[in-house]
Amino acid sequence: LLEFSMGKFTYLELSRPFLEEAILRHISGNVTFLIFQIHSQYQNTTVSFSRIPLLNTSGTGSDRGLAFLLRPQQTVCTWFLKTEDAKPVQNVAVPLSYSEKDPIPGGCNLEFDLDIDPNIYLDYDFYETTIRFAPANLGYAVVTLTANDKTSVSFSSLPGQGVIYNVVVRDPLLNTSAAYVPAHTYACSFEATEGNCTSLELFFIGFIILGFFFWILITRLTSVKYDGRLILTAAAGSTGGFLLVAAWWRFGVLMPCMLCVGLVLGFLIAAATLFTPLGNLKVFHDDGVYWVTFSCIALFIPVVFMGCLRILSILTGGIVGSYSVVLAIDSYVNTSLSYITLNVLRRALNTDFRRTFENMPFQTDDFIVLAVWGMVAVSGITLQIRRERGQPPFPPHPYRLWKQERERRVTNILDPSYHVPPLRERLYGQFAQIKELFQKEQPTGERTPLLL
Repeated sequence: LLEFSMGKFTYLELSRPFLEEAILRHISGNVTFLIFQIHSQYQNTTVSFSRIPLLNTSGTGSDRGLAFLLRPQQTVCTWFLKTEDAKPVQNVAVPLSYSEKDPIPGGCNLEFDLDIDPNIYLDYDFYETTIRFAPANLGYAVVTLTANDKTSVSFSSLPGQGVIYNVVVRDPLLNTSAAYVPAHTYACSFEATEGNCTSLELFFIGFIILGFFFWILITRLTSVKYDGRLILTAAAGSTGGFLLVAAWWRFGVLMPCMLCVGLVLGFLIAAATLFTPLGNLKVFHDDGVYWVTFSCIALFIPVVFMGCLRILSILTGGIVGSYSVVLAIDSYVNTSLSYITLNVLRRALNTDFRRTFENMPFQTDDFIVLAVWGMVAVSGITLQIRRERGQPPFPPHPYRLWKQERERRVTNILDPSYHVPPLRERLYGQFAQIKELFQKEQPTGERTPLLL
C-alpha cells in the first residue's frame, strides 16, 4: 500500500507483475476534484481506478494522470498502479486538488477514451513534436489558444534534449486556472536501434553550398537511407570544395569565390535571425514569406561586403569556423544552438514544419556554449586581422606563382634549379634505378682461376 499526501511528490518503483494500491487520506472538504499524475523517464506505467484496468478508467504511458470527481464528504481516494515493462520502473507521482471554481482540464473530452481526460498526448518525429489534449475553456503552453482553436500544437523537435510540455486551463470570469498532466519527451528512443538517444543525427555545416543542396535534393527525391545520404552528401560536398579550390588555384577568380564565402556567412546570419522569437511570428508560417526573407538576409551580407572582400573573408572564417566548434560540442553535450542551422534544413525538407513553434529552451549549457562561440569568433577574427596587417588583401593565385617561378628557372642559368633535369627525365631515371634492383647480375667471363 502506497500512501500519498496532497501536493507532495512521492518516488516509487514498480515491477511486473505486482499491482500497487495508492491511497490518499484526509481530503479537505473544499476539494471538488483531484488529478493524480505519475511520471517515468521513458517506461510505461498504468494508473487505474480499478484493480483490472478498463479502457475508460485507466491510462498507460510515461506521463499519465486521472481526474477524480469527489462525492460530498469524501475524504479518501484510491488508485491502482502497475507496469508491464520487463525492467523495474522508477516513478514520481503526486495528487493535486482543485475547488469547485477551478476549471476541469479535459472536461469537454469527446476524442479520447476517458470521460474526463487531463492528459497531454504527445507524438514526435525528427522534425516536429505535436501535443494533443481534450478541450477546455482556454489553453496555453507557449502559445495561447482560444475556445475555437484546435487543441493541437506543434513544436520543433529537440532530439536528445528533455522537454516538458504542459497546458493550463483558465476561467477568465472567475480568474481561476488548472493544469493538465505535463508530458515530456526527448524526441528520440531509449530502446530502438535506429533513431535512439545515443546516436542522433547531426548535419555538419561543412557541407556548404553543394553538400547542403545535395542533401535536400536526395532526401526529398529519393528513398536512400540516412547512412547512404550521408556518404553521398560527403562526396558531393568534397567535390564542391575541390571545384572551388581548383577554380581559385587555376584562374584566380576572386569575386565568385568571395561570393560563395559571403553566402555561407549570410546563410548563418539569416538562420540565426529566424532562430530568434522573430521567426515565430505568424507571417513566417507562410513558406513564401519565410524563404524570401531568408534569401534577402543571406544575399544582403555578400552585397554589403563586396567592397571589402578581405573583411568578409576574415569575418566568415571567424564566425562560421567558431560555429563548427559549437556543432562539435553538440555531439557530446546537446545544446539548442545546433538548431540554428538544423531548423532551416527541417523547413526545407518537411512542408509541415512551417506550423511548428521554434521556441528552444536555453539552459546553462547553452549559455556556456554561446559564450564559447563568441570568444572563439572574436579571438579568430582578432588574430586574422593582426596577422594580415600590412599584407596584400589577397595573394596571387597559385597557378600564376607556379608559372612565374617556372619562367624564372628557364631564363636564369645562375639559378641552381635551372640545371635540374625536367620532371619527365627525373621520373625516367628513378624508374631505371628501380628496374636495376630486380635484374640479375650478368656473368662477365671466366670465374675459375687458370691452371698454369
